[in-house]
Amino acid sequence: MKTIAILGSTGSIGRNTLEVVKQHPDRFQVTALAAGSNADEMVKQVETFRPKIVSMATEQAAQQVRERASYPVDVISGEAGLLEVAAHSDASDVMSALVGSRGLPPTLAAIRAGKTIHLANKETLVMAGAIVMAEAKRHGVAILPVDSEHSAIFQCLNGERKRDVRRLIVTASGGAFRDWSRKQLAHATREQALTHPNWSMGAKVTIDSATMMNKGLEVMEARWLFDLSYDQIDVLIHPESIIHSMVEFEDGAVMAQLGTPDMKGPIQYALSYPERWPLETKRLNLAEVGRLHFREADMERYPCLRMAYEAGRAGGTVPTVLNAANEVAVERFLDGEITFLEIESMIEEVLSRHIPQANPDLEALFEADRWAREAARRCGAQAG
Repeated sequence: MKTIAILGSTGSIGRNTLEVVKQHPDRFQVTALAAGSNADEMVKQVETFRPKIVSMATEQAAQQVRERASYPVDVISGEAGLLEVAAHSDASDVMSALVGSRGLPPTLAAIRAGKTIHLANKETLVMAGAIVMAEAKRHGVAILPVDSEHSAIFQCLNGERKRDVRRLIVTASGGAFRDWSRKQLAHATREQALTHPNWSMGAKVTIDSATMMNKGLEVMEARWLFDLSYDQIDVLIHPESIIHSMVEFEDGAVMAQLGTPDMKGPIQYALSYPERWPLETKRLNLAEVGRLHFREADMERYPCLRMAYEAGRAGGTVPTVLNAANEVAVERFLDGEITFLEIESMIEEVLSRHIPQANPDLEALFEADRWAREAARRCGAQAG
């Protein structure tokens, strides 16, 4: 039986992970949970899964859980609480499903505690890929991908030699505005941007999907997970989200992993690897789908994707600055302070002002993150 700690248990990936756990009660035990401020959902999770310890982002949310949960559980809070859950001695596996840069410190703590990492927090590798992969190697820790695209690539590479890989093809739905012109995007609303055509995701990831920044972050994550250059990673728009990604080999063969747009599949594969277990989910019916469509990802149409490639190739502190500026820009868009297209211009402005630092340590990365957030908030205030 695997004992699991889940970072971000009340979010989309966290909830889907618990749905998978519920289908296999003889294989999993939930030992620790961490979340933001959603005390209502955490209380339900405590009653259902009975973890030993729970951490909430704020002491106020933690107190709400203490008062309302009938099952006796140790409830802690803050960054210290998050790190304690990540490194909990009774957990063999950690699902890293926090959104944004908050996921880096606890994921590193879990690696250093020798946990198997199930990675759904792409910012961990975007910000500190070299450091994180080196730590995983040092501690003999496996990092198993959870994002559907990286899970697909991971599955396609099973049994294959790295030297035989020509390129990775990361598929993208195109998000809510995939059929909109740049002129139409100038009037895009928050509600329209949050209406994803295929996937049910949190607000931040859904906006990133609409700008295609999410795909840029996935490209950077793939670079570190599979140790390939950016020249070997392409993006292809695939509106149906049936092919989750592909691998092209030197002999011209292309392997693809197909499935319905349901995150429970890649979550369970990461948790069950190298086995495949039964899963109650909608089965793929290609005759019902009928046709699959593809088109190139235009870097002029999607400036965020272009900036992600440029930041990844630049390396050093630049990916961290890109990620931090994007997080602030998306937050300001969701708050109604800037327009949809100003997300792009804010990120570009912050990147243009940054003085890159090569081979940064963690302290330098966190300083770059802090600087970029301050710079993006100033740009946002001007844009608003």
